[in-house]
Amino acid sequence: MGSFQVWVETKLLSAGALGVASFMQTDWGWPIVESIHFMGLTLLFGSIAAWDLRLLGMCKHVPLRAFHRLVPVAVLGFAINVSSGSMFLMTDADQYVYNPAFHLKLLFLSLAGLNVLVFYLTMFRRVNALGPAGADPYSAKVAGAVSLICWMSIIVCGRMITFYRPFLCREDDVIGFLAHCVIR
Repeated sequence: MGSFQVWVETKLLSAGALGVASFMQTDWGWPIVESIHFMGLTLLFGSIAAWDLRLLGMCKHVPLRAFHRLVPVAVLGFAINVSSGSMFLMTDADQYVYNPAFHLKLLFLSLAGLNVLVFYLTMFRRVNALGPAGADPYSAKVAGAVSLICWMSIIVCGRMITFYRPFLCREDDVIGFLAHCVIR
């Protein structure tokens, strides 16, 4: 995985040279993008959490169709976070590519994506057809719980990125769960 990480870092740093890195290295660049990233996260997680809590059985008097109207807000929040997160990645690629907290964040992001895909392909129509009085299927509750766990884990791992900074190391040292150190 080390050679792949070096390749990714090189590609990201060359992409960052297009002006993103110069903006991010200004006095206000990083704080502005961090604030935008947090606003996107608020839109994303707020919408997803409301939906998932409804799947878990809260606010049963409100039909799922009403909560489903939050999906465009969640998609907007996700787009904001992908854009702003890419700016972080292009600016300090080495701080992310070799970081085990970032690896875990991507793992949980993949699991959350797989969870929503399975939900929409297998049970959304059935769950959406239920009125407020209908009993939510167990599988929908599992999907809601998995989603909440994944998104909370994404938030925690994103926060931990700052605390697990990669370091130069010897060939036999391991910096994380998924990657080995790269000899520089």
